[in-house]
Amino acid sequence: MTPIPRTRVKICGITRPEDGVAAARLGADAIGLVFHPPSPRFVDLETARRIVAALPPFIAVVSLFVNAEPAAVKLAIDRVPPYLLQFHGDEEPDYCVSFGLPYLKAVPMGAGADVLDYERRFATAAGLLLDSHGGHQMGGTGHGFDWTRIPAERHKPLILAGGLHPGNVAAAIRQVRPYAVDVSSGVETAKGIKDAELMRTFLRGVYDCESPA
Repeated sequence: MTPIPRTRVKICGITRPEDGVAAARLGADAIGLVFHPPSPRFVDLETARRIVAALPPFIAVVSLFVNAEPAAVKLAIDRVPPYLLQFHGDEEPDYCVSFGLPYLKAVPMGAGADVLDYERRFATAAGLLLDSHGGHQMGGTGHGFDWTRIPAERHKPLILAGGLHPGNVAAAIRQVRPYAVDVSSGVETAKGIKDAELMRTFLRGVYDCESPA
């Protein structure tokens, strides 16, 4: 029997320990911690430590940075060791690989970025995260982008983000067939405040579209 591929789920922008625990209990594979001070979902190192300490086993922690100074990234890695790094700015491949950890590179689909060009340039990345940021728009806005711009033939794991929510995640998975989906504002009641019922419904949408007919 051919196995049904499972789409992984990352809940990004966790700011409270109880939200990280809820995401894990509901079935998320990973949580994202935003170490970018201008973001409304920014967490300081002490808060990040409390969030990670509350998590059950086997939940991946992804640390997100935007054009951060290397010293700041190294300090965060030392104080709150992640499973993956996520670079969401204009970072170059040499910078991304210099920290000695696997990383995701965010592709600014809002700026008209070419996914295959990013695959070529960021050959060292563990995967590419396609978000709607770019131009005058940052990630985490709840806005999406045109999924038809995503090439069908890809060589790296693709994480789909940007405007996902419980009402469209199943359609997104059916159309794009990503390795994982990443949600933040789509499961919030306020910026940085996750809602357990929205997370539950989002995860149900992921699972339902993968169930055999």
